[in-house]
Amino acid sequence: MPTVDLNQPGKTLLMMGNEAIARGAVEAGVDFAAAYPGTPSSEILEALARVADKLGFYVEWSTNEMVALQAATAAAFSGLRSLVAMKQNGVNVCSDFLMGVNLTGINGALVFMACDDPSGISSNNEEDSRNYARFADLPLLEPATFQEAKEMTRWAFEVSEKLKLPCMLRSVTRLSHSRGNVTLGEITREQRSARFEGTFVSGAFVPAQHALLHAKLEQARELFENSEFNFYEGPEQAKFVIVTSGSGLVYSREAVSGLGLQEEVGILKLGTTWPLPEKFIIDHLRNAAEVLVIEEVDPFLEQNIKVLLAEEVKNLGPIVVHGAKSGHCPAFGEINQEKVTRALATLNGREYKTRDEDYAQRAKQALFAVPPRMPTFCSGCPHRAAMWAIKAALKLDGRNGFVTGDIGCYALGAGPAGYWQIKTLHCMGGGIGLANGFGNLGQFGFDQPVIAVCGDSTFFHAAIPALINARFNNSSLLMAVLDNGGTAMTGFQPHPGSGFDARGRTAPVILIENLCEAIGVPVLVRDPFEVEQSIEDVYDMLQEDGAKVIVFRRRCFRIEAKENLQQKYVVDQAKCIGDDCGCARFCSRVFNCPGIIWDQEAKKAVIDENVCTGCGVCASLCPQGAIVAQGVKS
Repeated sequence: MPTVDLNQPGKTLLMMGNEAIARGAVEAGVDFAAAYPGTPSSEILEALARVADKLGFYVEWSTNEMVALQAATAAAFSGLRSLVAMKQNGVNVCSDFLMGVNLTGINGALVFMACDDPSGISSNNEEDSRNYARFADLPLLEPATFQEAKEMTRWAFEVSEKLKLPCMLRSVTRLSHSRGNVTLGEITREQRSARFEGTFVSGAFVPAQHALLHAKLEQARELFENSEFNFYEGPEQAKFVIVTSGSGLVYSREAVSGLGLQEEVGILKLGTTWPLPEKFIIDHLRNAAEVLVIEEVDPFLEQNIKVLLAEEVKNLGPIVVHGAKSGHCPAFGEINQEKVTRALATLNGREYKTRDEDYAQRAKQALFAVPPRMPTFCSGCPHRAAMWAIKAALKLDGRNGFVTGDIGCYALGAGPAGYWQIKTLHCMGGGIGLANGFGNLGQFGFDQPVIAVCGDSTFFHAAIPALINARFNNSSLLMAVLDNGGTAMTGFQPHPGSGFDARGRTAPVILIENLCEAIGVPVLVRDPFEVEQSIEDVYDMLQEDGAKVIVFRRRCFRIEAKENLQQKYVVDQAKCIGDDCGCARFCSRVFNCPGIIWDQEAKKAVIDENVCTGCGVCASLCPQGAIVAQGVKS
């Protein structure tokens, strides 16, 4: 991974999109950066953290996105250049504060970096965060290339500083997590002093503040009219024009070239998508009769273009706009070259086939040869053992209890990896919040026990208020905190319980059980690999009224170095009874650890030593005692 502090202007490096964004912040002279990890945004702060000490700026992993935005805003209030980064779900978390800081403005610069996840590749939704820019009246920039990701980030600081307003920057997964060439600019470090001056109060003079906000937005529009990030390419008198932004540029170019329409179709690329550079757009659509809008996910640009063209119909005449509304482009999922090409071909009367029939048939046949693979926990994952204990305890309880879930690795508990235990899954903190409601339905005849599952990072991020609420309102629930030592789903970033900060420095450890005790909630800490005891503990706690917490604490094996493992396990083939074992192949099919595979010839289970982490849970569960530590006689 290239370092983002290389001060060699003109040198070209291969960079991930998120690294290019971090590099742009460095070149802009960022002073303060805060974030909460979330795919696809996490690498931005990680890249900045690696060079923060050397270059003399501050970075932190905050407990959640709201705190991250507020901390970065404090720096901007004090005249510094700050950046806050998050995924689209995080924009929801901090939106309350965002809708106030837009009215108060700032003194320095604040770049609000939102990384969206079209198709929900690593998310529970595919929300389009651009709507927040329009909602909050904030200037919005959308990079289309890796070079633009760097340059736009750098410019965003200037826009924010000039307008005294947060400037929003939007990336998507395929830009954030892909790699491309980036030519470096110069790194200069300006020594700014932080000093808080002025008054920043939203609510006292709302109409006046709102009017000023609209005036700032008009200033942004004037800046955008001459932005180098907006350009047109193609024939001067094109009757058909593609209007696109972000990742749509590359796909649009490929589609036009692939269909041989370079002399007929123009491409109007917008890098500043709110507010629209209206004069620039009108000037380049004067000759157009049809427009195709290419974007991800919502028809955000399409709707705004339609409003503009409706206002200018007397000057431009009628222009037909195609896109999500017309059904030519989807308003969901990722776009790609094939989708854009198909839409362009349909509207221009061109025949288009993605591949020849013979190849398509062979590809279809090959698809059936690939065995289906369900997402699963890693081998040795403590969450598998915790979900097993929860499943067994609920079965023993016999009252048809269920689990409310949360966002993290353990969300796999909603599928076969977690034995289908999680029945609700919405947002961080959603599991314990829902359990609050379920736990107070007794007067309506509700008698099912409910277990709310969340991770350690999620506990600090979003679960504490709901746990306090459960204690305050005497809700009957059991909260299971799966503490594996880090924010595992997004790359093991630290949190308040990890013992180190974003720069790897020692930090105070905030124990989950201490917080629970301070609230007055009974709490028990258990190693989930102690399976039998874990089952007993969960069962016993389900018999008690009120709010309770069990912390399943075991460090993730992806954090621990594999060479430090003390034991490796093997299957004693003489003891393994294969298909005749509980429910047929108990260890490989029912317990379902990827470290246990099936030998088709011997019809016996086998431990895959390349995958096995030596946790030993399977050995404790094997009904025949056929799984043993290597070198230990059975």
